[in-house]
Amino acid sequence: MSEAVREAPKKERPQFTNIHVTQLSNYRLPLAGVVSILHRISGFLMFALLPVVLYLLEKSLLSEISFEHFKGIASHWFMKLVILALVWGYMQHFCAGVRHLIMDTHVGLDKDSARKSAATVLVISLTLTALVALKLFGVF
Repeated sequence: MSEAVREAPKKERPQFTNIHVTQLSNYRLPLAGVVSILHRISGFLMFALLPVVLYLLEKSLLSEISFEHFKGIASHWFMKLVILALVWGYMQHFCAGVRHLIMDTHVGLDKDSARKSAATVLVISLTLTALVALKLFGVF
């Protein structure tokens, strides 16, 4: 009996190595990884555009004349895109942050739940951003 146990073929464990830059196009990141990277990107975006937000806040609060100037700035199509990028960054960062806080309580850590919560974060943040875009560009 001990011979039969010894002769059983061992499963080879897969070898994981670092990938090279040329292999990035072939690498498929899981959905939870995409949400994690988008969380970092949205946090950086909100930080990098903080001077724009503070400038717009100053223009809107200084006086009635500066508020009219603010409305003129904010009505430009490029500025609307910047505002929309900030809205997406906030929505993505907030939804992913709530997901991470829930995962900190050890809820939804298994692979299937993590995939579903990542998909939920993407759907909610993109839906809310689309609604703000429709309002921002005057559709409703």
